[in-house]
Amino acid sequence: MVVIFIQFNYPHITNSIVNAVYTRTNSSFSSVLDVSIQNRRFLNISSKPQVIVTPLDVSHIQATIICAQRHGLQIRTRSGGHDYEGLSYVVGVPFVILDLINLRGIEIDVENSTAWVEAGATLGELYYRISQKSKTLGFPAGECPPVGVGGHFSGGGYGYMMRKYGLAADHVIDAKIVDVNGNLLDKETMGEDLFWAIRGGGGASFGVIVAWKIKLVPVPSTVTVFNVSRTLEENATEIIQKWQRVANKMDERIFIRVDVKKVNSSEHGKQTIQANFVSMFQGGVEELIPLMQKTLPELGLDRKDRTETSWIGSVVFANVVLGGSSVNEAHEVLLNRTRFRERIIAKAISDYVMKPIPVERVMALAL
Repeated sequence: MVVIFIQFNYPHITNSIVNAVYTRTNSSFSSVLDVSIQNRRFLNISSKPQVIVTPLDVSHIQATIICAQRHGLQIRTRSGGHDYEGLSYVVGVPFVILDLINLRGIEIDVENSTAWVEAGATLGELYYRISQKSKTLGFPAGECPPVGVGGHFSGGGYGYMMRKYGLAADHVIDAKIVDVNGNLLDKETMGEDLFWAIRGGGGASFGVIVAWKIKLVPVPSTVTVFNVSRTLEENATEIIQKWQRVANKMDERIFIRVDVKKVNSSEHGKQTIQANFVSMFQGGVEELIPLMQKTLPELGLDRKDRTETSWIGSVVFANVVLGGSSVNEAHEVLLNRTRFRERIIAKAISDYVMKPIPVERVMALAL
């Protein structure tokens, strides 16, 4: 076991860091470690950090980096969101966790359509703060509120508005990062190469990102959402085939995802496969109807399947599948960092494809 002695002999580092350090002998160590672990495979791991630091300001990050270097410890950074692979808290060598959960400030500048977001904030917190300042501004990032912006932005970040606006990383216009030497850098001082690398290359590979400055995007006052299910008996196979051929040719304001799962059949004792088509359209129902009839009439959308709401309402709607919320639920639900978090044993992989996947393989995923 490595014993760490943190000495506060740097004039810019305050003694308040004591309240942000959790050693293995601290009674709160396990609860702080486990709070953002979603995959139960990692709840009883033997590879635990020597120390967990939950910095309250930038100086605490700088102190941790300097101390870890002196003691030959690796640093794993997490922002409190999803990490199904456990990369931010499972390491085969002695290490320290920098948990940025306390650095979650968000400043919205409506006039310039920008925002500064600290790396410990979640997407839900960001979306909610934007909606409190403007009804016609949004941000193109992921659909699950508890995802931490730190890892999401540095990994690219995609969601329901990606077809029109691209990735979250495409809208990062500045950042604050602490490098290996403990220096706090911004876009100008870090240089173009590093600024390019942290927007998709994984920010933790290059330093500890403290905050992101992002460019907000315009959203209509009314958007339309729907969640329509079709089983094999309702021609789900044919619809999926057609969806794969036309999804990238639709109006860029339309995003449709498909979730495939096994469900009970209408025939007693039997099971079937169901495909859920979940969508958000940046516009009203009357504009969406002819677009869907032109490109994917096989889905057979009924007017009752579609709901008009605000952009922030569509964010809440996106979690119907994930957490059982309603499009009419109070937007404050997005501030709950644990509501949509379920302890599961799972492994999830997302990828892009260049050509349609054979439907039999799609169906096999549900078995």
